[in-house]
Amino acid sequence: MIFITGDTHSDFRRFSRKVFPEQREMTKDDTMIIAGDFGGVWHGREDWQNRKAEDHNLDELEARSFTTVFVPGNHENYARLMSDEFPEKRWNGGRVKEIRPSVLMLMRGEMYEIDGCRIFAFGGASSHDIKDGILDGDDPGWKEEARRLNRQGKYYFRVKGISWWPEELPSEEEMQHGRDTLEDNGWYADYVITHCASTSVQTLAGFYERDVLTDYLDELRGNLDYKRWFFGHYHDNRQVAARDILIYEQMIRVW
Repeated sequence: MIFITGDTHSDFRRFSRKVFPEQREMTKDDTMIIAGDFGGVWHGREDWQNRKAEDHNLDELEARSFTTVFVPGNHENYARLMSDEFPEKRWNGGRVKEIRPSVLMLMRGEMYEIDGCRIFAFGGASSHDIKDGILDGDDPGWKEEARRLNRQGKYYFRVKGISWWPEELPSEEEMQHGRDTLEDNGWYADYVITHCASTSVQTLAGFYERDVLTDYLDELRGNLDYKRWFFGHYHDNRQVAARDILIYEQMIRVW
């Protein structure tokens, strides 16, 4: 079985047996996919209290009967996710980061064979809650600047290296890797999992502004044959186009 859901932001209560009773029939061979903003890897080592709670939540997720996989979103700690803290390995034909043995991050531009389905993953998105700026966490004066912004009622800011990372958007190498992977697979995937939508789908739904990633996804969408494209990011549950589905709290069985 393959299920998919949207942004969790480190809140995994939707996976309780009361909310998600289907898991009683699932095993580790079954998969729950999170379409970005997983958020379960966030706090630095110095924040030991929150880090302890975070580890507990991840251990509880690991204890579920199914395997959890996710594409990264924009609200992720990329410094930790991409570090040596989590080993990289091969899983179902593609590269992953192992957060726990059955909690895995799907890497950008990889194709996975899950329950006989070809699933293409490409995480990331532009943060839209940064209109008041991005402070530099290496600047000793950033906390005072943050207090100044708060006093002015400017709350939409982030701090580089603490609450925001530029790796939320892909590199050119990652984008080319995605093209190469799809070329190797004859430009076909049963399912595509991203965090943000392509430019054309985003425009159709009236969401945010285009950027390098949404344009890239539009390029892929124009060449790719696929059954369904699932994405999160916009905190709603909607079928935006015939094959393009925005998902948030819902948990949909796709296979």
